[in-house]
Amino acid sequence: MTKKDIVLRIADETKIKQINVKKVVQKTFDCIIESLIRGEKIELRNFGVFKIKERRARTGRNPRTGEIVPVPSRKVVVFKSGLEMKQKIR
Repeated sequence: MTKKDIVLRIADETKIKQINVKKVVQKTFDCIIESLIRGEKIELRNFGVFKIKERRARTGRNPRTGEIVPVPSRKVVVFKSGLEMKQKIR
C-alpha cells in the first residue's frame, strides 16, 4: 500500500477531498519525522512506537572480496507494533 492508496481510501470513506486528505497525511508524516529528528519517541496508542536507536560501530566483511571493512555507528528508526495491531495481525 502506498501513500496514494491511503489517501484514496480515506477520501473515499470520509467523503473529504483527496487534496485535503493528502495534506493531512503528509503533515502527519512530516510531524513524525521532525519528532524523530529531535530524538523524541512517537507513541501511537494501539498502533505502535517509533523511536531512534543508535547502532554501534562494528567490523564487517565485504562478501565479494572477504576484506574486513569498518562499519561506522549510525542511527536507525525502529518500530515496535502495539498490542492491538499484534492481536489483529495474528
